[in-house]
Amino acid sequence: MIYINFIIVILLILLLKFKKRFFIGLFIIWIFFVMLINNSKFKTFLITTSMSTNHHQYIAKFIYRDIEIERILNKNKVIDQTEITDLSLLDFKHELKPTNKYERKILKYRDHDYKLFKLSGRGYQGYLVAIYKPENVSIALSSKINTEGEYITKVSNDNNAQIAINASGYYDPNWDGNGAIAHGIVVKNKELINEYDDASVDGGLIGITTDNKLFLGNITKNEIENYSIRDAISFGPYLIINGKKCKVIGDGGLGVAPRTAIGQRKDGIYLFLVIDGRRITSIGASLKEVQKIMDNYGAYNATNLDGGSSSELLINGKIVNHPVGGGKNGLRKMPTYFILEK
Repeated sequence: MIYINFIIVILLILLLKFKKRFFIGLFIIWIFFVMLINNSKFKTFLITTSMSTNHHQYIAKFIYRDIEIERILNKNKVIDQTEITDLSLLDFKHELKPTNKYERKILKYRDHDYKLFKLSGRGYQGYLVAIYKPENVSIALSSKINTEGEYITKVSNDNNAQIAINASGYYDPNWDGNGAIAHGIVVKNKELINEYDDASVDGGLIGITTDNKLFLGNITKNEIENYSIRDAISFGPYLIINGKKCKVIGDGGLGVAPRTAIGQRKDGIYLFLVIDGRRITSIGASLKEVQKIMDNYGAYNATNLDGGSSSELLINGKIVNHPVGGGKNGLRKMPTYFILEK
């Protein structure tokens, strides 16, 4: 707020010296601006949204003091979930009956490989893909992982994928968009590919077992074999574990932005979710809104994936959503993706 007070003093000096209508109007606008940035809802939106990115944290830091930013972030977060997925509770042979209109839509297309649903809510538009063949879901990697990431189009083509979404966050020195090194643990076909410092987000391992179940749990690399995990990445925060929603305080602490998430129903149906953001027609969604969507569609386990400029959805070689990354067509080079193989 030091910068704000300094600018107010300058405006007052100009107003007293020139007494021009221009400066009077400018001063009135500034008063409204000061009122806006002190509005609790706007303050929460601005701080949580800008601080959840690497590129735009300066916005919050320019306007608010560090102690105020910390206070707001502490009031908006996801409580760490110590529970892990109980794989014995997932029964793919048992067909569940729908409990609401959302599940009825999902279960209507059980004879398909997948079904795309368009979503809209207050301030956001997005896409949910229900995948009815869990045995064809896997994690795909850049062929140059740990050296260079690759675009979703390239990785999908190389892995014969019908559908792909972005997965883990990644180390991005100097923000050059190389996308080479995924945060945390990466496992492919039971082989440990990578183990890099964890991203500064809640959550942990996001795995797919040998019997095609989505596993969520903050476990070490030495414990992976105990759960028969064939593919895995690291990210979070977790949103639903064993049918129980994780506690989300406020908006969840990551503001409103493009989002990507993955979930699985108790009957094995996977849910890929991508929400557009940073657009006039779709600002984005909070973690609480993503959790609600996943819960509505019956996710028994669900987690947040890397969002913001990384949120991408590809179906049969075409980009379906509106990515806002810095590369060609808004795409970013990334190290890991969740895919549905053909």
